[in-house]
Amino acid sequence: MADGSGVAIGSGQPVAAPRRVGSLRKLGRRRSVTAIILCLPLIAIIFGLKLWPTLYGIYLSMLNRKMTEFIGLDNFTFLLGRNTFQMVLFQSCLFAVSAVIFKAVLGFILAHLMHNIRGKYERVWRGLLLVPWVIPLSLSTLSWWWLLDPSYSAFNWTLEWLGFQKISFLGEAWNARFVVILVNTWFGAPFFMIMYLAALKSVPDQLYEAASIDGANAWQKLIYVTLPMMRNIIAITMLYSLIVTFADFDIVRILTNGGPQDTTHLFATYAFTIGIQSGNIPRGAAVSLFMLPILATFAFFILRGVNRRTKEIN
Repeated sequence: MADGSGVAIGSGQPVAAPRRVGSLRKLGRRRSVTAIILCLPLIAIIFGLKLWPTLYGIYLSMLNRKMTEFIGLDNFTFLLGRNTFQMVLFQSCLFAVSAVIFKAVLGFILAHLMHNIRGKYERVWRGLLLVPWVIPLSLSTLSWWWLLDPSYSAFNWTLEWLGFQKISFLGEAWNARFVVILVNTWFGAPFFMIMYLAALKSVPDQLYEAASIDGANAWQKLIYVTLPMMRNIIAITMLYSLIVTFADFDIVRILTNGGPQDTTHLFATYAFTIGIQSGNIPRGAAVSLFMLPILATFAFFILRGVNRRTKEIN
């Protein structure tokens, strides 16, 4: 027998009191409920600024031009049959993929250079390389337009002064495409540099020391030590940049306005031209929604690779 104090009567040995598991579970539930309540304002902001406009855009894309009749997928089928939109689709993929690859390569090279710089000028160089990313994109694009403008181009003035012929940087299709990709690379490379520099700082020095003992040279250390340790951050950074680059608007709008002959239009600029300037908002919404399946495909394969490598490490 035992009394209320938890001590067995007659035996003289204490009996452990029962654990209060139920109270701990209640506390955990209360914390989760509190966390959800605290997150409600953020959830409301995300719904109001992201989810609701997306759902409303899907609804608009299925209306006629006057937005008085539901027409289903007619806007999408019409766009797919237009040569101009097919060119926009090609140009958007070319622009995004090429710019991201160039930014990743250039950012990787700059990160290695900054990682190996030592001394009092280390912070100065890092700050200078961040300037293109810190300056507002519209302002820096205007500077590039002044350098490349067909009438007042500083580059062409320099070429003529040196005795060469002018180059139509923005008047020919492939030249304009290259310039648009170049400006986006110039603007976005510092972001890759910062991300890759942080990843390089997190690689243990013991791995490089072990590779040196095994006789590995600098190239082998890069291939078998640095890149495997940075694969996930490289993949995530490229995915984020793909999403941002596909939605780019300022560079094309300021430099070429989609020209010459719509050869530099992206999804964002073409949607603005069709939806706002031409007054066909449903068709403009349909243009912008074509980004969703493309980005979803990229995100699926990139994130699947990240998850697989994470499971292998664990």
